[in-house]
Amino acid sequence: MKQPFLRAALAAMALTGLSLSAAWAQIERLTLGQMVAKTDNCVVGTIVSSEVFRVDHPTDGPELYFTTLRINGKSLYTDADTSALVTFAGGVLPDGSGVWNSEAPSADDIAIGNQVVAFYKWTDNMGGDVAANALYAAHGGLFRVIKGRKAQVVLGRGEGYAIDVNATLADLKTSIAKLR
Repeated sequence: MKQPFLRAALAAMALTGLSLSAAWAQIERLTLGQMVAKTDNCVVGTIVSSEVFRVDHPTDGPELYFTTLRINGKSLYTDADTSALVTFAGGVLPDGSGVWNSEAPSADDIAIGNQVVAFYKWTDNMGGDVAANALYAAHGGLFRVIKGRKAQVVLGRGEGYAIDVNATLADLKTSIAKLR
């Protein structure tokens, strides 16, 4: 008789833990105005390199993996030419070690040569004492740019994302300038 009660208690604890972890895993819902207000910069450009690195930390734990992208282009906040290093949690090293992070941009989104818009903010500690320009809102801070028939188009990601619908790059620049 004690075993069914124990199983029920363990199942309840597991469900509580899952619901708490699901709440923590949500990406922040942002309008474009909120994204601009919360970030240090936004770059539009080409991903020219991607580096995954591992950190073993005495407090945060072993095997913390991060990916840093180098994006060459222009700041949408200042219009200055820039080469931005933007980092996010997760990544896989060439030897196959690493960790997939469901909040990270997809491999297709971060392919070398892709044109992207990336919003980022300096963070003193992303975990493991890694200080970097963190991609804001995980994959919610990175948007692909494609060449349309008449203009470059930033691909929206849907409701709750800073860029929810497809927009021309020129229109996005104008909107950001008004917000700043």
